[in-house]
Amino acid sequence: MTEDKNKNPENASNEASKNGEKEIKEKVQEISIDEKLKETEDKLLRSLAEIENQRRRFEKEIKDAFEFGSFNFAKESLAILDNLQRAKNAIKNDKILKENKDFDKFLENINIIEKDLISIFEKNRIKKIVAIGKKFDPNIHQAMAEIEDDNSEVGIIIQEIQAGYMLSDRLLRPALVGVAKRKNSKIQEKEEKKEKK
Repeated sequence: MTEDKNKNPENASNEASKNGEKEIKEKVQEISIDEKLKETEDKLLRSLAEIENQRRRFEKEIKDAFEFGSFNFAKESLAILDNLQRAKNAIKNDKILKENKDFDKFLENINIIEKDLISIFEKNRIKKIVAIGKKFDPNIHQAMAEIEDDNSEVGIIIQEIQAGYMLSDRLLRPALVGVAKRKNSKIQEKEEKKEKK
């Protein structure tokens, strides 16, 4: 007697399990294809975002290069103006040169050169920091001395030792300044120390 394979219960269960496995594999493949598609889409979006960020960075770097490429040159050029102003002051204070008949013409020519240099700086967005009479700002000022002064408010700049400059919004060189402080006698200082204790 020969048995039909389809009628055998073991074969039927094997066939059912094979069909179930096949369905599961198809579902897994469908899920994995969807997941792979989502993963690929996510990678693509991330790559596009990264490219856009890089483009923005490059644009900013190019803009900064145009705006601040001359930063070091501008900073070093300030020495020319400083030396010119020092020379002018030295000439004004020299007694022998003051007696020379061409003294005024010479001084006038130095003033013209100084004004031209300042004009060139301003055209290139290099501006002097106004310090005298302003409140001390550590971002643009560098305190070189505290000067006792009862006429000025504490923290107000009353002396400019060296001018400071900005290149657009960037600090080129801080202003070296003297800042007002209250006059304190030794007795007042001792009393303040006792009060603090």
